Amino acid sequence: MAFGFFRKGEKQETSVPAGPHYYNLVVKQLVTETKDAISIVFAHPEKKIVYKAGQFLTLIASVNGKDVRRAYSLNSSPVTDPDLSVTVKRVEGGLLSNWLPDNLKVGSKLKVMEPMGQFTTEFRKENKRHLVMFAGGSGITPIMSIIKTLLVEEPQSICSLVYCNRDIDSVIFKKAFDELQAAHEGRLHVIHVLDNAPVNWQGHSGLLNHEMLSKILERIPDWGIGSTTYLMCGPEGMMKNVQTLLEARQIPTDKIFKESFVQGTIDKEAKKEPAPVAASANGAHEVTIRYDGQEYKFVVEPDRTILETALDNGIDLPYSCQSGLCTACRGKALSGQVKLDEEEGLSQSERAEGYVLTCVGHPLTDDVVIEIG
Repeated sequence: MAFGFFRKGEKQETSVPAGPHYYNLVVKQLVTETKDAISIVFAHPEKKIVYKAGQFLTLIASVNGKDVRRAYSLNSSPVTDPDLSVTVKRVEGGLLSNWLPDNLKVGSKLKVMEPMGQFTTEFRKENKRHLVMFAGGSGITPIMSIIKTLLVEEPQSICSLVYCNRDIDSVIFKKAFDELQAAHEGRLHVIHVLDNAPVNWQGHSGLLNHEMLSKILERIPDWGIGSTTYLMCGPEGMMKNVQTLLEARQIPTDKIFKESFVQGTIDKEAKKEPAPVAASANGAHEVTIRYDGQEYKFVVEPDRTILETALDNGIDLPYSCQSGLCTACRGKALSGQVKLDEEEGLSQSERAEGYVLTCVGHPLTDDVVIEIG
């Protein structure tokens, strides 16, 4: 795409990409952002890691004797920041989100999968566009990366950000945004929304509902420039409200982009009912995986995914979210039929070409052969 954001799973090339690379990165700094969020700053390895604003890293650590991996969006910018940085917010019952702040120290090493993700855009000096962004809580991380990059790379473009948080103490990057607004006066407009606002709060407070969204959009300056693109990242409920309002305002769907945080954010009730499948879905089927120059054969039981079974057999296939969203486990089915529990991570054209996601994939026939780059 020459202009605009890539949708999750949408790619210009059709060949199977090379397998992901892994790094052992050194923690250079730990920054306390709020009482329950820290930023982990990693030093680049000897060969600098290339990434795009809006992408994520997959962090891998051994917790209670088992490897746990989670995807965290980069808040750093590839053009303004010398290091890589992700923000981790504690989640009740979260394995890695609690282990990381409790155990990491400056100098610690952590296994990290290379940057991935399609919540990105190509920046060009000649672009003249308006990015209207909606973020909630830690959903601000990829948005921060994009904003910092755009303000430098596209001097004629502007940003408006609506940022929702529980209270004033939960606002991640508040000081950084104040500094960015001052440094880029007139080009960055930040509107904070708090669920529980202090007595002297002059901004919006309460849940981001249709009425509040309408008032906020009326306040967002219309600079009358080029193309306006709408981005969102945060809780599914917030993003649904935003998308409903934008659609009611007849904003074209190709101007609306969202990033779903891949762990625990899938709305199970809103998921499409799976299409009826053949009776063969009730039985076990053999799958052949071609990966990293090797070929593996194993039988997948009907209540297990292809990825789960591979990992149980000691086959170290690439993956991150295990929710069918991040596409780290993407492969091409050269033969056979595979049913996916979740298809949001793949574009329609990818599905038509036979691409599947092993983390949510179930074989329907005995001749399934999947090639992973």
